[in-house]
Amino acid sequence: MVINHDPSAGRPGSPERFRAAIAVVFFWRQVARVAKVEKKGKSSSKKNAGVPVIDRPLPKDRFFNRELSWLAFNQRVLAQAADESVPILERAKFLAITSSNLDEFMMVRVGGLKILKQRNPTQRDPTGMVAVEQLQAVAKKGHEIVERQYRLLHSEVQPQLESAGIVNIDLDQASETELMAATARFWRDVFPVLSPQAVSPDSFPLLQGLGVHLFVRLRRDPATRLGTAPEIADTTEGVERRDDEPRDDCEYALIPMGRALPRVLPVSGDNRHGYILLENLVSHFVDEFFPGREVVECIPFRLTRNADIEFREDAASDLLGGMEEILENRRFSRPVRLEYGATASDEAVELLQRVHHLHAEDLYPIDGPLDLSFLFRLHSEEGFDHLRDDVWPAKPHPRIDPEESMFATIAAGDLLLVHPYDRFDSVVRLIEEAAVDPDVLAIKQVLYRTSKNSPVVAALEKAAERGKYVTAIVELKARFDEARNIEWAKEMERAGVQVIYGIHGLKTHAKVCIIIRREPQGIVRYMHFGTGNYNEATAKLYSDISLLTCDEVLGRDATSFFNAITGASQPRGMEELAAAPTTMRRRVLDLIEGETQRSLQGGRAQITAKLNALVDTEVIDALYRASRAGVKIRLNVRGQCCLRPGVKGISETIEVVSIVDRFLEHARIFCFHQGGEEKLLIGSADWMPRNLDRRIELLVPVADRTCADRLKEVLEIYFKDNVSRWQMGPDGEYRKPSRGDAPAIRSQRVLYDRVVQAWKKAESSRRVTFRPISADS
Repeated sequence: MVINHDPSAGRPGSPERFRAAIAVVFFWRQVARVAKVEKKGKSSSKKNAGVPVIDRPLPKDRFFNRELSWLAFNQRVLAQAADESVPILERAKFLAITSSNLDEFMMVRVGGLKILKQRNPTQRDPTGMVAVEQLQAVAKKGHEIVERQYRLLHSEVQPQLESAGIVNIDLDQASETELMAATARFWRDVFPVLSPQAVSPDSFPLLQGLGVHLFVRLRRDPATRLGTAPEIADTTEGVERRDDEPRDDCEYALIPMGRALPRVLPVSGDNRHGYILLENLVSHFVDEFFPGREVVECIPFRLTRNADIEFREDAASDLLGGMEEILENRRFSRPVRLEYGATASDEAVELLQRVHHLHAEDLYPIDGPLDLSFLFRLHSEEGFDHLRDDVWPAKPHPRIDPEESMFATIAAGDLLLVHPYDRFDSVVRLIEEAAVDPDVLAIKQVLYRTSKNSPVVAALEKAAERGKYVTAIVELKARFDEARNIEWAKEMERAGVQVIYGIHGLKTHAKVCIIIRREPQGIVRYMHFGTGNYNEATAKLYSDISLLTCDEVLGRDATSFFNAITGASQPRGMEELAAAPTTMRRRVLDLIEGETQRSLQGGRAQITAKLNALVDTEVIDALYRASRAGVKIRLNVRGQCCLRPGVKGISETIEVVSIVDRFLEHARIFCFHQGGEEKLLIGSADWMPRNLDRRIELLVPVADRTCADRLKEVLEIYFKDNVSRWQMGPDGEYRKPSRGDAPAIRSQRVLYDRVVQAWKKAESSRRVTFRPISADS
């Protein structure tokens, strides 16, 4: 083979001959390396020859990164905003959701990674990445998401809103009527409230996280400068200077938008629903705040601060006071992200970056309004129902009779409610009835997140005021709901409720209410177990499960569980319930291993699970082992999934789907085939280390046949969905399967329609039922 036609190539010492020799050496080294790898592979094969497939070592690349998996979920939500079949105000809402989701991710997950980078920079996650590598990967994906958000806003969402008459007014192009209305609003409502603040690079104030501020660069107006010597020539005269060029005579100021004024301000005129954002209105009139100054630049910016602040319970004598201190510290913790108007000068960006100690990947130039959560406000505007989803009113469970006591209904048989299609009011009604029922002796309840004006809290207070024994475990460490929970805890204590502020070192996340009632046959425990919070507001938006029962065994277990928490002791052995962090992990692993062994013995084995996140490596490895044994595994994971499905020899029998639709999928449901004697369970915990090891959670079996059958139907419909279902591939990418000519199956719509049909049937039956009038009625 001729390498070079140059006659000088063969001369000793020539560069060409030297390079050829190097190439030959490199070639044989590669050959030797390949041979070594092949030999090692053969040796490894021989080593594993007698080892059962399920016991062979798993590859190191079997996990996906948790943070990138979460960002992939936010991309699926963003895809809803891009879906042209979704009404335009719903698309705007999904944009707002992705924005608020990203805020929380930055505060908690990125904040945690930055702390890890400082404290333990060499620690690797299950994928082998150290903190700095994760931060770089997250920043790259985060910038991609933000870029797509604003591309959608400008190219599709905002133009369609304007076509429908919902217009973001640009005062430079506004009509005379709109400009007059905006001017009046500024002088009447805005100017008297806001105050500018002079700042310098050496004296920069602590700014509240997630608040919108204006950064203003100023020069003194030459006409108003005092003490200028006219005889001294200006040596810069005639030299063109750019506005973004640093100047010694520039000064800086901030105008915080604060929280006292609404961000979305209506602007009437021209027969359209006009609005202007507060920061845009102030920017338009910014000169009014600085008389005698020339405004060189005015740009909006927003800081995101680290919310992953640890609370040292071992060093705190007062949990309530400690949590209040955490809330105060969170307001001024280290910034993790800076968002700013894309037109900002280099000088402004460099200053803001320097004073807040941020890296280049923490900077997010925004081509549009900062913080798209203002779109929630537009979504709720009256008069635009045609731009929103059709309303799906929740229905009462067909067995719940408004004229019959909830206790009588539950005593007649367990009830399974599927929210938000079945009304959550039934759960609230049970607690409200318990508060005034003279036969109710005690109520025990865990509260993790509640609504602003919670009827559940009001019922507990009423019960305590009526002399009932009421105990509430209020989790003060529920992130971003700490302030509300502290307020509720104090209020309930004043009403006479025995309040327990969670457990040392753990978050109490279980969803359980126990009502102890005196009946002719003795004491009966009525219980509610759920997968969601006691929050009637989010119960209209989240897909969750409730189980109402007076099962004696579950009652004993629930009481043991609750008293162990309040008494700071170990729970007695429970017959049916499994609790984290004591028995739940072992129960889950045993259930998975049970299916593995059945498959190895030639029996049919199957696991179906619906949960919000799958991150725990021990559980994932158990699922890999089950798959290698031939167990069919179907996982409906809404968000983070670190398991790699469909990999030959590892997870061939595992399918992972994710449902993203109008309601947030939040229920945790599990089904293990168990040789045909299927075991159905609901729970408060995802398969994550924090849930299994660092939280107090419950896993509850659903034994009633009717309830179990309905629960199985709910599980199954998600895997038939061909509208809202995303399929996860071995590469970690999510794709929507092609529907082809098949009829559309939208799981949430199917679940709602089934509830409506059952309700109509029950209502029809009640209309033909004769009810005798008693003397007491």
